[in-house]
Amino acid sequence: MPDQKNQQEQGLERRYKVRQVTDIQASWTERGRGEEGEFTLQLILDGGVEEYVLDVDADDMQPLLRLFAKSGHVTFDLERKVLMFRTLAVK
Repeated sequence: MPDQKNQQEQGLERRYKVRQVTDIQASWTERGRGEEGEFTLQLILDGGVEEYVLDVDADDMQPLLRLFAKSGHVTFDLERKVLMFRTLAVK
C-alpha cells in the first residue's frame, strides 16, 4: 500500500504545476559600487505553499509591476516558468 500512496501523491504533484500568486516581494540588490544593480521578484504562491524568485531585467520590472497592479488574479506555471495575468480590458 505505501507504493500506491506514493504514486497518488506524485500524481497530485504533477497536476498542480500552476499556482496563484498571492503576494510579491520586489527587491533590488547592489552588485558593486558604480555597477548596475539586480532586481528580483519573489513570488509567494498559494499563500506560502511555495515560493519562486524571478531575476528581473531592469527594463522589465516596471511593466511587470503594472501588470500585477492591473490584473486582480495572477498565476505562475512552475513547470514552464510562465506568469499568467487575468484577461485585461483593452481601452
